[in-house]
Amino acid sequence: MADINLDTAGKPATDRLAAGHDAPDEIVALIELLFFAYRDFVSDPDHILDNYGFGRAHHRVIHFVGRNPGMHVAELLDILRITKQSLSRVLRDLIDKGFVYQREGSRDRRQRLLYLTPEGSELHGRLITPQIARIRSALGDIDTQTSEAFREALFAMIDQDDRHHVLSLIGDAGKPPA
Repeated sequence: MADINLDTAGKPATDRLAAGHDAPDEIVALIELLFFAYRDFVSDPDHILDNYGFGRAHHRVIHFVGRNPGMHVAELLDILRITKQSLSRVLRDLIDKGFVYQREGSRDRRQRLLYLTPEGSELHGRLITPQIARIRSALGDIDTQTSEAFREALFAMIDQDDRHHVLSLIGDAGKPPA
């Protein structure tokens, strides 16, 4: 049986070396806040998706196809960073249930361009509405300068090599203030 060291409050003491990091507690707390914020951010859509037997990969496909109608399957693979096999399974589900359809590219018939059906657009709206409300509520509680700093921090967390690509997808709304 392993020994558990307790701090003065009787809680397990944190051994940074054993835990594998040397980050200040403030950074670790931010990581934990990010975990909890993400958990709650996706909870409402998760409940909606459960009704269809869908998961978070389905949600991401619906979101990005809804925001970028006519996107190529290759672009979606690049955004989601999942295997072709995984995306094929998710797309098959969404196509079979009538939420997504695909067309051949006009210049290259091998290209598959993705679009939401009216039902897919309706589902996209239902999924994003509670997330919009959650963001508005959070931003409504903080001042503009803090909101801009939050946007900058999120943007800075994106791999530097991918930031230009992300901006091409989300446009000026995602740009950190100059």
